[in-house]
Amino acid sequence: MISDPNKPKKLSANEGIKEESNYLRGSISESLLDDSTGSIPASDAQLTKFHGTYLQDDRDKRMSLIKEKKEKAFSFMIRVRVPGGVCTPQQWIGIDDLSGKFADGTLKLTTRQAFQLHGILKRNLKQTMKEINDTLLDTLAACGDVNRNVMSPANPFESELHGQALDIAQQIHDHLTPQTSAYAEIWLDGEKTAIGESVVEPIYGKTYLPRKFKIAVALPPRNDVDVFSNCLGFVGIAEGDKIIGYNVLVGGGLGMTHGKLATFPRLADVIGFCTPEQVIQVSEEVVKIQRDHGDRSDRRHARLKYTIEDRGVEWFKEELNQRLGWSLEPTKDFYFESTTDRYGWNQDNDGHWTYGLFVEGGRLRGKAKAAVRQIAQDIDCEFRLTANQNLVIARVTTISKMAIEKILHKFEVTDSLSLSALRLNSISCTALPTCSLALAESERYLPTLIDELDDMIDKLGLRDESIAIRSTGCPNGCGRPYLGEIGLVGKSPGKYNLYLGAGLDGMRLNKLYRPAIPHEEIISELRPVLEDFSKNRFESERFGDFCIRKDYVKETTQGADFHD
Repeated sequence: MISDPNKPKKLSANEGIKEESNYLRGSISESLLDDSTGSIPASDAQLTKFHGTYLQDDRDKRMSLIKEKKEKAFSFMIRVRVPGGVCTPQQWIGIDDLSGKFADGTLKLTTRQAFQLHGILKRNLKQTMKEINDTLLDTLAACGDVNRNVMSPANPFESELHGQALDIAQQIHDHLTPQTSAYAEIWLDGEKTAIGESVVEPIYGKTYLPRKFKIAVALPPRNDVDVFSNCLGFVGIAEGDKIIGYNVLVGGGLGMTHGKLATFPRLADVIGFCTPEQVIQVSEEVVKIQRDHGDRSDRRHARLKYTIEDRGVEWFKEELNQRLGWSLEPTKDFYFESTTDRYGWNQDNDGHWTYGLFVEGGRLRGKAKAAVRQIAQDIDCEFRLTANQNLVIARVTTISKMAIEKILHKFEVTDSLSLSALRLNSISCTALPTCSLALAESERYLPTLIDELDDMIDKLGLRDESIAIRSTGCPNGCGRPYLGEIGLVGKSPGKYNLYLGAGLDGMRLNKLYRPAIPHEEIISELRPVLEDFSKNRFESERFGDFCIRKDYVKETTQGADFHD
């Protein structure tokens, strides 16, 4: 029987959950009171994502508990929004307190400049949420089919420009935050807050977006937010000490599904230029286009990147200009040098200092975590979470610089600049044991791999060569593996797809080099490539560029070519 192409597609189950949720309320409040289980119903588990928390279980314990006929070891992960990645020392202390009081004692810094707390039991979930809000941070829209945490540069060359970019990121964050009062009702007992005071959603509507939505603001020449991987990006164009406007990028996104060739990572298209005063209107209208035209039947095809891929960039530009009531100006010239962070001490133009601290896998624990806490307690400064899972301690005076050095020495924190450039340019997602989607290890595996690769690159004279290596436990792309010059994506337990050839500037995807190989083969496959790079690279040639020039993989500038 031939299906009717004109017949409306059946909506995904999530659309029904959102439709019936009464603006994200569902039965969450009732489910939290049920002490007979550490879990919540599946429909509420979808809705709590909008509130910033995921239901998870410890997969290391799963099989033994099943054998004992016991319930899974359920807990919750909470993601805390940090607009632009900037937080105060007082906020840091508040989140750090909660990591020990209710979570597993660690702090996870994410690739979207947010905090994650892991291992929170259901009985402590509401209190944890309330105390997060007491720090004047929140978790609303940290997950779910809405705009997520808005990113901005954490490693500025010009502090004046950084402040302007951060201000724009904050404005976008505020404007696109869901307005439902459900968040305050459920987690804060209806207390008045600066968020969520409406019974309607003027931008999102009753069923919100078809899928998650991501926005970043970047400042050339450093693309430290990987702006091309976002649904919507703004690239600041500066004249002197002022940002005169932003190039507008649309349609980026890195998630895909193994074996589904219709899914692929995609880089955003640059479609025009707008003034700073126009950014908020552009943001809203881009979100509304995706709200109205995104695929609500297949969640694997529901991101803005597929809307644009299916309908075309020109269609999108025309639709956006029509909704704006004016047209974007022509794109301004810009270039990016790298996606890397700055490490160690750097001085800003006004004489203040910043310290870039490498945080492996974004996981702060032990002495390093204690050191940052003491800095927060003792030093007048500002914390910036980076999109590469690291930490920048900013706005430090010369006197405070010496005090911070003493604290780092006291807690035996490794000098970031003593590490290999490969390690300093590494990213890994959480993966096992808590992520339900993980097919292989990532955060617990990548440091071991880099240990072996460090021995190799030391002998090859490549220790100070910046090579971006990124690892994820599944193909969803949380660690942006398809923008790694070396990318590892979990395929099955202990096996990874190995990708090569992305641009260190974040403007070229990588391509599959070897599928589903274990650790030993990853080492043996990378060895001859790195040896070749050591002997035959051009002066200042990046590793990803070298892999393209020497035909290890084909150049992939856009997602439609990713599987070729």
